[in-house]
Amino acid sequence: MLKEQPFYYPKEGTYMKLLLLLGRSGQPSLAQHLFTEMQQQGCRPTPELYTALIGAYCRNGVLDEALKLLEYMKAAPLCQPDVYTYSILIKAFVDASRFDLVDAMYKEMAERSVAPNTVTQNIILSLFGNSGQVELMEKWYEKFRGYGIEPETRTFNILIGAYGKKRMYDKMSAVMEYMRRLAFPWTTATYNNVIEAFAEAGDAKNMEDTFNQMRSEGMKPDTKTFCCLINGFSNAALFHKVVGMVKLAERLDVPANTSFHNSVLAACAKAEDLMEMERVFRHMKHMQCEPDAITYSILLEAYRKEGMTDKMYALQQENPSLVSTELAMV
Repeated sequence: MLKEQPFYYPKEGTYMKLLLLLGRSGQPSLAQHLFTEMQQQGCRPTPELYTALIGAYCRNGVLDEALKLLEYMKAAPLCQPDVYTYSILIKAFVDASRFDLVDAMYKEMAERSVAPNTVTQNIILSLFGNSGQVELMEKWYEKFRGYGIEPETRTFNILIGAYGKKRMYDKMSAVMEYMRRLAFPWTTATYNNVIEAFAEAGDAKNMEDTFNQMRSEGMKPDTKTFCCLINGFSNAALFHKVVGMVKLAERLDVPANTSFHNSVLAACAKAEDLMEMERVFRHMKHMQCEPDAITYSILLEAYRKEGMTDKMYALQQENPSLVSTELAMV
């Protein structure tokens, strides 16, 4: 309808927003159709528009098409790929465990004199760190330093989080000390990564000490902070402290989202307090906080341990899209 108006003129910004939207909504083929239509309407493709279309394919795992588009870009003198194009591709290749292509893209960037930036660095380090591939993360960190790219606070937080998940506390502490020496501020994310590491290990003392230090330095805890604290005290079987953290979160007006409720539900299940678990679940729904697949898996496992098949069946009836019949009857 808009295109039929006499004042209509195709604009790059409009197509950019639509391409991004279609990519996020899982419709890369429609994004490609729009891109073709855009050209027919007289709007010339730009590196940014090509990158948006590549992003749509990458976001949905259609890597072959993304690579074809990269070749089209390289063949178009006015649409050469830039650091953002390569960053999107590299992220997709790491997500797909195509590390051979990660190396290939990095080499191609060097050959084409496309210098990686902090965004590229953080994407790669985060993806290797989150997948527990610490050695590769360290290797790439050194590569980026050799390229003259300086780390920033987020870079250090990524390293701290990765070392924490692998319980490499010496390296985690070394990065934190290095940050202090370079006058990089410890952020809420920094503390969250450390608290999460101790929480997963069930090390309640160090976790609580870190939280107290965080508060003494004036850092405001967020929802993730309290999720980690609740998980940590639950792992250490200190359920009275779980209750204390829930009350403190309420006093500090910390948003109680689905992840927060899931942490509380998991703690109740671990304490074998199914009545409280059900009360929290009812409260969650009353607050219009949508349960997700993790929510239902916590409830199902708790009921399964007690042989409460009627409750499992009721959950399946309540939300068949998240609780399959097979899961409810196992």
